[in-house]
Formats: sequence, structure tokens, C-alpha cells
Amino acid sequence: MSFLHRLKHALVILVALVAASVASIAQTTDEAFKRLAADSYSDTSRAIEMLVASAHPNAAQIVEALGDGRLLAGPSDVVVKTTAGGFVDARTGQALGAAPDGLKPVRLNNAVRRAVQAALGGLGLLNPDPAKRIAAAEAVFKSRDAGLLPVVEAAIGRETDPPALKALRQAQAAILIARPDAQPLDRLAAVEVLYERGDQDALATLRALPGDATPALREAQAKAIAAIEGRLRLWAIVQNLWYGLSLGSVLLLAAIGLAITFGVMGVINMAHGEMVMLGAYTTFVVQELIRANAPGLFDWSLAIALPAAFIVAGAVGIAIERGVIRFLYGRPLETLLATWGISLILQQAVRTAFGPTNREVGAPAFMSGAFELGGLAITYNRLWIIVFAALVFAALLAILKLTPMGLQMRAVTQNRRMASAMGIRTGRIDALTFGLGSGVAGLAGVALSQIDNVSPNLGQSYIIDSFMVVVFGGVGNLWGTLVGAMTLGVANKLLEPYAGAVLGKIALLVCIILFIQKRPRGLFALKGRAVEA
Repeated sequence: MSFLHRLKHALVILVALVAASVASIAQTTDEAFKRLAADSYSDTSRAIEMLVASAHPNAAQIVEALGDGRLLAGPSDVVVKTTAGGFVDARTGQALGAAPDGLKPVRLNNAVRRAVQAALGGLGLLNPDPAKRIAAAEAVFKSRDAGLLPVVEAAIGRETDPPALKALRQAQAAILIARPDAQPLDRLAAVEVLYERGDQDALATLRALPGDATPALREAQAKAIAAIEGRLRLWAIVQNLWYGLSLGSVLLLAAIGLAITFGVMGVINMAHGEMVMLGAYTTFVVQELIRANAPGLFDWSLAIALPAAFIVAGAVGIAIERGVIRFLYGRPLETLLATWGISLILQQAVRTAFGPTNREVGAPAFMSGAFELGGLAITYNRLWIIVFAALVFAALLAILKLTPMGLQMRAVTQNRRMASAMGIRTGRIDALTFGLGSGVAGLAGVALSQIDNVSPNLGQSYIIDSFMVVVFGGVGNLWGTLVGAMTLGVANKLLEPYAGAVLGKIALLVCIILFIQKRPRGLFALKGRAVEA
């Protein structure tokens, strides 16, 4: 047989194979669409597998529409309802003017949803975007669908992006660890990959090891689980420390203004929490005005709200001091009752103006989202609040140490009579100090609006903790307030996993009471003739 005859014969065979393959794919696709119209959960799951296996050009669109409840099927038609409200023929991808009559949404249950998630993961493994390939590999990892193993291995063979390759190997390991027919060495290697991943998902995958595992595999599994659990315990402690620092920064913001007024004036201000609340509502009003008049400035809403909240809360604080408190100096019980009454009045005023329900305060783009550092999850809003608390603390230190007003405040704190004899107008200093403390509480309200509900009762959640911080750290001492806030915040979060939130707080309160018995002036007591007297 000549070369031309052999070439002709080979081409005929190739064409026949291609035609048979195309016919097989078409048959598989037709069968998949019939199963979608069968209104059976098992048929729907099988149809998803067939669409993925046939590499149908519209497979991703069909599976995604199924997961979203936008896939309609009937005896002879399968239609995708687009997110824009239009209709597309699922077989051909052609747009339709309207959906044919008699179509019903394809129903889902948990098994079908898992099949959809696995299919989307498999279809996304070949996406040109590395981020989408990583997301797809994560979906395959969680589904552990053995049918996607060939797709995963093919994707590993041509993957060049290191993070995506790592995610693909983890997905492959999750599948292999659960396959009894996998090679023992491959399953041992999968255990090592899951150990390196070391998170809760890896731990759950290792614990799902089938009962047919060899002794060597069981031993490797036990070692990996023990090591991962130990690592997770350490990361849990680190995470609680981070939560403690975050809570400490919130307590610092809420208490630092109280430390100023309580230290200089000796006033037990039960309305301090309402200054925090006013700052939060000022933020809400600023954001509403920006939404209505200049939506493009929304990311600057907190920057605009900060001076506004300081001015509003500071002005209300000065009005309270000039109108009520200055007549009650030297009478602490009357001061406590008067400020408690003022707090009720402010709460009711805000409830009347804004209603009793919580108000929504949005987060700018730079405060949204989170990132991971090892096993530590850090949200941007908490991180920025810590930074903000540090800036407020530094600014107050600068005011107290570097300005004439700060010098006069410290003089009045240490010896009010001597300061008055030296020509310092103590009444004016009292008003400015109360305004400064209230203004700082307003700044705290801006920060707290990002992590707590903005409601008329917002301030009541922090007033007791604020007094605890001030008394524990030392009245009127900013460094004592910082140490007290961070100590109580960290201790609270470390106790919560063991004692619970309520018992943990009670235990802290008992410890502070015992501590005050030994050191009545707190950790860092102010010095001065009048103070020491």
C-alpha cells in the first residue's frame, strides 16, 4: 500500500473517531438536558456531572444559573434567565424574546447545591484569571468531588502561578485522602499537604479519612491532626490577644475623655456615655447628608464626621458643665444624680429625633474587608480603630504636655487652690476640660459606629467599663488609662473562652475591687500636695 493510500486511510479513521466523539458528546449533552427536565434531584445532580464531562460551551452559565435558581426547564426546552431579566437558550446560548410556556425552575436540595459548588469549582480551574482558579480550587477542596480529580491533575500539570498551584495541590490532596483506590504513597503525600495547610478545613478533611486506611496512614493522620490542633490552639491565643487589643482600644477611646474630666474636676459624669452616643449619631447625620447631596464623598464621611462629632459633643459638654455641674462642685452624690438625669434626657431626645431603632452607619471602602496573617484574621475596621485610638492618645498627651491649657489643667488637677492663687481661672479650665473630655468621647462615638449598633443606648454599654478603666489605671493619668484599657481588654478576651462573657466580666470586676483595696489610687496615682492630701 502506497504512502498516499495509508495517509488516506488514517484520515478516514481520524474523521470517524472525531465524528463518533462528537456524536457521543452530543448524546451526553442531550441526556443531560433531559435529566434537567425530569424534576428529580438525583437526575439533576447527574446532569451537572454530564455537562461538565461533555465540556459544553454553556456549562458554566447553566450550572451558575441552576445554583441561583435561574434555570428553567420543560419537556423540550431548558432556558437560562439572565441576571438582567432576559432569557437565553441553554443549548445554543441564543437570546430569546420570552421564555416558552410550561417551564418551571429546576429545584435544588443540599445534594444538588454541593454538586453545583463542585461543578463550578471544576469549571473554574481552567479560568485564565489566577484568583478565580484559586477560588475554584477552594471549592473543589471543600466538595472533595472525586469526579473532578482528572481536571485537577490536568490543571496542576499546566499551572505556573505558585499560589494557584498550591491551592490545586491542596484540592488534589483533599480528593485523594478520601479515595480508597488511591495509591498509599499518594495518600501519605496528601496528609503532608493537608498538614502544611493546617487550618480547620484541613483538620476536618483529615478526620474524614475512610476506615480502610493502612496503619501507616492512620499514624500519619494522627500526627498531623495533633500538630494542627496544637498550632490552631496557639493561633487561637494570638487571635484572642488581637481581639483583646481591639477591645482595649475601644475602651481607651471611651474612657480617655472620662479620665480627663474625672481627674481634673472629680466629677462622676454618668452622662459620659451619651457623649459617645452623640458622636455616633453625628456620624449618621453626616453620612445621610453625604448620601443625599454628594455620594462621591462617602469614603471621606468619617474624616468629615470626626471634627463635627468633636464640636457637637464638646459643645454639649460645656453646656452641661456651665448649666448644671458648676453649681454642684464638692457634692459628688448630687453630681452623680444630676448627670444620670441628664443622660436620660439626652437618650430620650435622641430617641424622639431619630427613633428607637438602630441606625445604619456605613463603612468607607478602606475600612471594609479583612486579611489573614498566618492563622490570624484581621479586619480593617478594627485595625483602623486601634490606629485611631493611638493617634487620639498621642494628641491628648501633646495637649497636656505642650500647650498652656494643658499646663493649667495639670496645675488645677494637682492643687486647685494654689492654681487659683496663681491667677489661673479654674472655672474656665473646668469648662474647657469638660468640653475636651466630651469632645474626645464624641470621637469615640465615630469609631464605635463602625463596630457597634448606633442606638440611643449605645453609651450605656461602655460607661461602666470606662469607670473601671479609669479607676484601675489611676484617676486623671492618661498612661494609667492606656495600661488599664489594654489590660482589661486583653484579660476579658482571654477569659471569655473559659468562663464565658458574663462570668469573665464578673471575675474582672472582682479582681479590680480587690486591687483597689490594696491600691486605692490605681496603677499610676497622680502626685501633688492637694492630690496626696
